[in-house]
Amino acid sequence: MRQNLGRPTRSIYLVLACLSLTLHLLVAFFCLSVLQTVCVLPSSSSSSSSSNPRTNTQQHQSLSHDLSSHKLPTSSQNDEGHKLNHALDQKGTDSVTERDKKQIGAGKVIPKVEGHSALEALFNHPLYNLPQPELHQDDWLLRVKTTEDAGDIGSEEDEQENDINSDSQWQSASQEEGYDRVTWTSDAETHPPWLRFHLGISRWELYNRKDPNLAHLTHYLAMQRILGAVQKTGGTQLKLLISFPNYGQALLKPMKQSRDTETDINLFYFSDFERHNAEIAAFHLDRLLGFNRIPPVVGRLINVTTEIREITTDRKLSRTFFASPVGNVCFYGQCEYYCSTEHPVCGQPHALEVSLAAMLPDLTLAPRRSWRSPWRRSYSRTKLAQWEKDPAYCDTVKKTPPYNRGTRLLDVIDMAVLDFLMSNMDRHHYETFEKFGNETFVLHLDNGRAFGRHSRDEPSILAPLHQCCRIRRSTLLRLRLLSLPAFRLSDVMQESLAQDPLGGMAPLLSEPHLSALDRRLATVLQVVRTCQDQHNDVLHDDLERYDREYDQQPD
Repeated sequence: MRQNLGRPTRSIYLVLACLSLTLHLLVAFFCLSVLQTVCVLPSSSSSSSSSNPRTNTQQHQSLSHDLSSHKLPTSSQNDEGHKLNHALDQKGTDSVTERDKKQIGAGKVIPKVEGHSALEALFNHPLYNLPQPELHQDDWLLRVKTTEDAGDIGSEEDEQENDINSDSQWQSASQEEGYDRVTWTSDAETHPPWLRFHLGISRWELYNRKDPNLAHLTHYLAMQRILGAVQKTGGTQLKLLISFPNYGQALLKPMKQSRDTETDINLFYFSDFERHNAEIAAFHLDRLLGFNRIPPVVGRLINVTTEIREITTDRKLSRTFFASPVGNVCFYGQCEYYCSTEHPVCGQPHALEVSLAAMLPDLTLAPRRSWRSPWRRSYSRTKLAQWEKDPAYCDTVKKTPPYNRGTRLLDVIDMAVLDFLMSNMDRHHYETFEKFGNETFVLHLDNGRAFGRHSRDEPSILAPLHQCCRIRRSTLLRLRLLSLPAFRLSDVMQESLAQDPLGGMAPLLSEPHLSALDRRLATVLQVVRTCQDQHNDVLHDDLERYDREYDQQPD
């Protein structure tokens, strides 16, 4: 009987074993076929990517941007392995030293990590993470007063003000309609983004690129409810001062013409339109060059009727509103240029693209000094400025304060490089914060007349560079870095601009303007090479400390 039971059992076991082996073989063949399919790249995608990398980049960026999630790119702390993937272009680079090649990573081939952009890799490069000077108490533009400061105040009025500022919390007593009843303390977490921006201004830079508040500030400018709008006095063209419920403010410049419109070649630079997209692009370019001297600017789509006309308290401005023949809501304000019914600002029918720039601290809190640029243009249709007639003009500038000492001349040359890249001829003055004297950076304000022409370059903008033949070594190395294929200036500029809220509607800079950036960058580098062929003291070495730290790192 046991034998009769054992035979069917063995048969069942044998059948189950055969089934199990068959299933394992089927699974193995399936996995092998899937792996082979994944490893084979589609030929069409590969060819299109290599033929047009800029188009490929656009395909990876969404054309629709949610304003609520808008933020500027920030560097990743765990991305130190990203350096250049290409060697230096050897054409015309005889003056590039081996030390400089090492510091911009030339010749190092490091695999690119999937999911990381060229912009992230750029901001993770050592040249964008240089050691900063140690900041002392006097190196901050503004600071929150503490209780200890009370003993340093002499007058009774100042003591009362100090008691308010040093209290555990300060509460606004404003009864103005629409403003939030805010409560701020010495804790930075209670400060709105615009106040954190003000408190972050130091002697050496307007903002720290790694500061997370930069993303909060741009989101704030793009999303905060607009409470008031009045015309800003001064200047030659229309601009508005925008107020927010938590006492923040922004400078608005409206869209007056199509982004693709190129300035008429017969139009003088001082008669050109100011462009809202030029203000936005100038902020991004300033960051890419590592300067951090332009206040944050963001694009925004506003409603002309509900966010300007219906809330403005400026009677002069409100009287300039009208409806166009096709039903668009328009206004023109009052200013020196282009404020007339022939040059209106119009919504479609209510929607209007604008740029919003974060305002600097009030002049009563942080006075600024305005300096006439040594290379200011004559602003005349017939006369030339002195620097345009005297090739040795820089020798005179070098003997004139504040250019006879410190780094002010180098700051002006940095500004000239920025202006040449974006073709801005309207740099007649620049400003500094009075508190820091001459030992500080210069502000790159008012860039609305940039990016007007892409088909023509203006070499005279580079006069400070080719007349003085001086440039910071850190500036030159970053320019060389942006000339390499891995970090091509036009590519990283396009990627940066695509993260602006208006970048999802249409490119903020057209393709010809982006190509012009690369062409002009090559011109700047050629001017430096010419200077190095003629002079021995072209570079101001501001990287000595960085050299010592970098040389200690293993290759």
